[in-house]
Amino acid sequence: MRRRDLLALAGGIAIRPVVGVAQGNTAANSNPSKTPRIGVVFPISRDAAHGEVEALLDSLHALGWDNGGNIVVREHWADGHAERLPSIARQLVSSAVDVLVAVGTPATLAARKATTTVPIVFVGLGDPVGLRVVNSLARPGGNLTGISLESTGLITRRLELLREIVPHLGRLAVIARDDPGMEQRSLDIRGIASRMGVHAREFQAITGQAIELAFLWLTNDRADAIYVASGPLGPAKRAEIIALAAKARLPAIYSFRAFPAAGGLMSFGTDEKESFRQAAMFIDKILKGAKPSELPVEHPAKFQLVINMRAASEIGVSMPQSLLARADEVIE
Repeated sequence: MRRRDLLALAGGIAIRPVVGVAQGNTAANSNPSKTPRIGVVFPISRDAAHGEVEALLDSLHALGWDNGGNIVVREHWADGHAERLPSIARQLVSSAVDVLVAVGTPATLAARKATTTVPIVFVGLGDPVGLRVVNSLARPGGNLTGISLESTGLITRRLELLREIVPHLGRLAVIARDDPGMEQRSLDIRGIASRMGVHAREFQAITGQAIELAFLWLTNDRADAIYVASGPLGPAKRAEIIALAAKARLPAIYSFRAFPAAGGLMSFGTDEKESFRQAAMFIDKILKGAKPSELPVEHPAKFQLVINMRAASEIGVSMPQSLLARADEVIE
């Protein structure tokens, strides 16, 4: 396993409120008896993002904020049911949180609709300017700021990685859901693929049946590789996509480590724990009086390449040693 820095998110709602008692003064409010409350909107389950939660809480602790002490962190989980995100955001706003953390594009758009006054820190939002979430990266200008994904660079890098293991890559199947912001991402994927001499065809995969049909079509269409463009999805959909990719014996690249960790071939994306550490710094500044409108949007500090060697063996893919040497994590 090697790690290195590289340049540079539908069932019910699972709610895990953590109630704390105020201990001493806070920097967020002139009333020393008021304990700042942080609401976090997750589109997935807690099991799937346990490490990210711990990274956020540990980083807040390092900055002087103790959950259950001088702050209260409330985690709300949609468990993969994106349609629940608007009600989660409204619920948190109505509970008078001082900062709202929104994970991913759908959660960020739901949070923005729920409030124009509560500070929102987004994590993993694609193209905040294009989505009109901020006025500019340097001066957001509203009540939102945070960590933004630079979509085109990531897409290019993922296609380059696929080409390293599929040198003859000519036909690419793109598996996506109808998520907010997905239309622009799809255009970017097709455009970048075309410039690389690759024909990309998109398949909408929302339900289990749609996923099965998508793989049937892409197999008949003789795709050379798969690019899964949606978020980490729920465990069931994630497992189904991984199993169908293995059955089709097609190499696939994913955006999140959750896929190779569950048996998928490889992923290239942000180091999610590091992104939550960055989010903690935004929260700290806001609680100390900074305005989101004046906090520049940041890009992720770290990216990671994760490769699952068992998945490679199952589909008969030989991983180049040069690629393995650059991997941040190799799952045996």
